[in-house]
Amino acid sequence: MSGPVVVGVDGSESSFAAVEAAAREARARGLGLRVVHALVWPVTYVLPRPSPGGTSPLGPPPMDTSEAGLRKMAGGLVTEAVGRARAVAPGVQVSHAVVPGEPLTVLEAESRAAELVVVGSRGLGGFVGLLAGSTAVHLVAHGRCPVLVVREQPRADGPVVLGVDGSAAGGPAVDLAFATAERRKAPLVALHAWTTWNAPLPAPQDASAPYAGPPGALAEEETLLSEALAGYRARYPDVVVERRVVHGRTREALIGASRSAQLVVVGARGRGGFAGLLLGSVSQAVLHHAHCPVAVVRAPGARH
Repeated sequence: MSGPVVVGVDGSESSFAAVEAAAREARARGLGLRVVHALVWPVTYVLPRPSPGGTSPLGPPPMDTSEAGLRKMAGGLVTEAVGRARAVAPGVQVSHAVVPGEPLTVLEAESRAAELVVVGSRGLGGFVGLLAGSTAVHLVAHGRCPVLVVREQPRADGPVVLGVDGSAAGGPAVDLAFATAERRKAPLVALHAWTTWNAPLPAPQDASAPYAGPPGALAEEETLLSEALAGYRARYPDVVVERRVVHGRTREALIGASRSAQLVVVGARGRGGFAGLLLGSVSQAVLHHAHCPVAVVRAPGARH
């Protein structure tokens, strides 16, 4: 049996937007929704500066930090989140939990039994200037299931955009993109970007030479995209697919395509990545700069 869709909520508007998106995903997948709040014990906080150049002493938190007080506050957040989820998807079975611990640790543990984890791009306590919060980036790198990061309001009539690089690690992202497009009755844009750095050298003029092959780099890249999508048209006959091969940097191409998309789907790692990194530069760039929600899919068995 499939696990639930899990959503993390911390009281921020970004997390409540994630709750609504998670409820829609649970309804579309025919799954339950689990709303989770990570309960962190606040010890101290920084008082406002009394004057320019003044000190900022540490003081007691401006809230009831007793166990009962914290649990009451957490319960209120979860109750509001559950109410928003049921308003968006009335037929979805919603459960909830308040789990002591840091959000990063709690949601990573939740991902072990989840079908999908949904989080907002920014939560409470984020550093000014960061475009994606640490929880979102951490989960994408370490989660045990696909992670949906809810960013700007998506185009309801836009396509699902899939980033394709032809690597074996990108296969699960292709699976998720086609399945999502089918559920949403949305067109799918399969986008492959290439530059002279990642394209093969042009084929030699002499067809008898060892490197003889398709005439030029563009044909090679179009073949790569076709091979990555092979078999999916038969499995998802109702999905309208646009194959798009562009000359340029992958991250800029995907971010540009996200302006008119309802979702961007990428793999966590692709070709050309440095060994040992858990999150590739393309997926990081899309997480920080995309104009719609982003789903990042790790390959099964990837190192955590």
